Amino acid sequence: MAVEHQQRTWRQLPLFGEETAHERPGASGDGGTEPAACEEEQAATALNRERALTNQLMERICERENLNRAYKRVKANRGAPGVDEMRVDELYDWIKAHKEELVASLLDGSYEPQPVRGKAIPKPGGGERQLGIPTVVDRLVQQAILQVLSPLLEPQFSESSYGFRPGRNAHQAVQQAAEYVAEGRVVVVDFDLEKFFDRVNHDVLMARLARHVTDKRLLRIVRRFLEAGMMWDGVCVKRYEGTPQGGPLSPLLANLLLDDLDQELERRGHCFCRYADDCNIYVKTQVAGERVLASIITFLKERLHLRVNRSKSAVAFVEERQFLGYRLLRGGRLGLAPRSIQRIKQRIRAITRRNRGVAFERIIRELNSFLTGWVTYFRYAECRTWLQRLDEWIRRKLRCYRLKQCKRPKAIFNFLRQLGVPRWSARELAGTGRSWWRKSRCPQAHQAMNKAWFDSLGLVSLFQRYVRLQP
Repeated sequence: MAVEHQQRTWRQLPLFGEETAHERPGASGDGGTEPAACEEEQAATALNRERALTNQLMERICERENLNRAYKRVKANRGAPGVDEMRVDELYDWIKAHKEELVASLLDGSYEPQPVRGKAIPKPGGGERQLGIPTVVDRLVQQAILQVLSPLLEPQFSESSYGFRPGRNAHQAVQQAAEYVAEGRVVVVDFDLEKFFDRVNHDVLMARLARHVTDKRLLRIVRRFLEAGMMWDGVCVKRYEGTPQGGPLSPLLANLLLDDLDQELERRGHCFCRYADDCNIYVKTQVAGERVLASIITFLKERLHLRVNRSKSAVAFVEERQFLGYRLLRGGRLGLAPRSIQRIKQRIRAITRRNRGVAFERIIRELNSFLTGWVTYFRYAECRTWLQRLDEWIRRKLRCYRLKQCKRPKAIFNFLRQLGVPRWSARELAGTGRSWWRKSRCPQAHQAMNKAWFDSLGLVSLFQRYVRLQP
């Protein structure tokens, strides 16, 4: 029997122990079923279960099934190593050797997270976003905590909150905002929280969590995760505020903190949509919008110790602002925000940069991967004309890249001839001294690398895919 147990694969073997007889539903020592409980016993059981939701959360976190699910999620998400350089594929062996002490440290509340690895990434709108990459083991623990806390906190969150929540997405937020505009609320109070994830007040956040959780062990461990140092270039910097993006628990904690804002807006009867720290309030007049913005700035500062970036916040007509990449139009229609068009062009320029020196087929694959996701996200926008223009511009960028790959006039001549361009015409383009960008617009380049040629290479057409996605 022991031999069979050792030969089972890791996929079949629960990492944190086998199920025992007393843990199986309906199992009992005498092999029979338990007698039906009376109403008083059922009420007492329900009360004890309710208390266990807050008093004994750590026991639920450390349950075998919960920890195994957390492991599978961390394994599936992959991710970069933390400060200890442990990779995700090394986690299984670590668990086999240390699972007892890991569970024991969680149950007695002594678990100590390691510092997070700091990484700065550029924001699409300028500036940098700080990421904090926890170690793989810390990600496992955070995921296990998330799986228990999320069902407890989620039902209490606002219906107008859409970010980082199961069963909710950005499209739902945009469509709800469009409904508000269709009802005549054509002025938006668009406020930006200044470096929200970096400036979350730990005391305020823990006070909100303590409203729902009385398990002191869990509160201590969550606090340690918040206060874990951040490693920058080998130097560990202490943190007294913020919940850096990168860990599984940060989005839930952010929603918990901002739930106070949601409740305040609902109490005032406002129509709003919030996606993480991006919140828009829809009103009917400019005067009302200015009044709402001023009061919300005061509320956030006094109650949540958060600051509003006044340079990025405004009260304006909906057409003048964007929400999650979309532009809201009168009547509740949706369009592409100008900034979204700028971003897709920046990304395409980066992929088709002429000095990259990679195969043309790889360029096509990278473009297809990006363009497919992009047009799927913006499928609700009215943007047929824009997409046709983008398709033409993308093909020209690719013509320019492909001609540059040829480098010499003779190679350009041979390439054009292979694609059916007459000899005299191919010689004319190959011998011209124009820039690569101007060459890509010449009739010979269009004749050789026409739309049918790009289709044969499998290039995604934004316009065609957009049309197929329409209901």
